[in-house]
Amino acid sequence: MIEHILGWLVGVVSAVISALGYPGIVLLMAMTSMGIAIPSELIMPFAGFLVAQGKFSLIAAATAGAVGENIGAGIAYEIGKRGGRPLILRYGRYLLIDAPHVDAAERFFTRWGSAAALVGRLLPIVRSFIAFPAGIARMNRVKFHLFTTLGSWPWCFALAWAGMKLGKAWDTDPRLRAAFHSAEAVIVVLLVAAVAFYIWHRIKSVRKG
Repeated sequence: MIEHILGWLVGVVSAVISALGYPGIVLLMAMTSMGIAIPSELIMPFAGFLVAQGKFSLIAAATAGAVGENIGAGIAYEIGKRGGRPLILRYGRYLLIDAPHVDAAERFFTRWGSAAALVGRLLPIVRSFIAFPAGIARMNRVKFHLFTTLGSWPWCFALAWAGMKLGKAWDTDPRLRAAFHSAEAVIVVLLVAAVAFYIWHRIKSVRKG
């Protein structure tokens, strides 16, 4: 049962990656890097799970994630550069990009300057929006993509590695599977609540904006 619930929660992620392979990782990570509500915390662990199944290479999966982040960050950079904050907030609501998260990214960029493109990639939430203020500030493009790569690759590698370890343990350690089944009702409730809260929070913030 728990496998079916998890499969439903990450249905889009698993379908895209399974169908497209590495390009699927690139596509999904590009979307999350643009602030679209597809958490990298779902994308890369599933890629890591496929590493454990022998379908991907860990290094290649992490690199695909970083490439996707660069593509998405480049698009978000251009949006910030050409349209500024008004354009982001006017049309971002259709992608559940909300004002509070953009505000947080702007404050972070103001505090850290160009280094925010590096440090921000290592932080949840901020990492998905940091490219917008970088574009608004017209940060040097070469430095921007260099910092984006240096920050995103370790993040992608760590999440994929965690997914790989879980995948290997799931197949080889019966205690893990037993623990999941013994607590599956609680796990299901928590997972559904977490995803529902995440989506509700994004929608509520967009409506307020």
